[in-house]
Amino acid sequence: MMPGVNPKKMKQMMKQLGMKMEDIEGVERVVIYTTKGEYVFEPAEVVITTMQGSKTYQLQGSEPVFTPKEMDIPDDDVMLVAEQAQVTPDEARAALKGAKGEIAEAIIRLTTT
Repeated sequence: MMPGVNPKKMKQMMKQLGMKMEDIEGVERVVIYTTKGEYVFEPAEVVITTMQGSKTYQLQGSEPVFTPKEMDIPDDDVMLVAEQAQVTPDEARAALKGAKGEIAEAIIRLTTT
């Protein structure tokens, strides 16, 4: 609710406007997945606001912890880079991660040092 506003009056006003708010009980953690990684809110609270048939979910929590997504590198790419640069698969995988999956760039990095 809003600070300084009587909760009972606030509920009355919301009811007159056709709004309804309810907590989702027992929420411990909320994770938001993105293409670059995930945001973890722990502890967290989630409130559902229903207005004119539309639901809005409000998240309240501490500062999220961001975990970057681990790059998925196909084994075929690793083997190709390892063969072309004449290095171990582990070195090839590390070079591919450094080159953001770009095969040619990984080979160049490994062969020009």
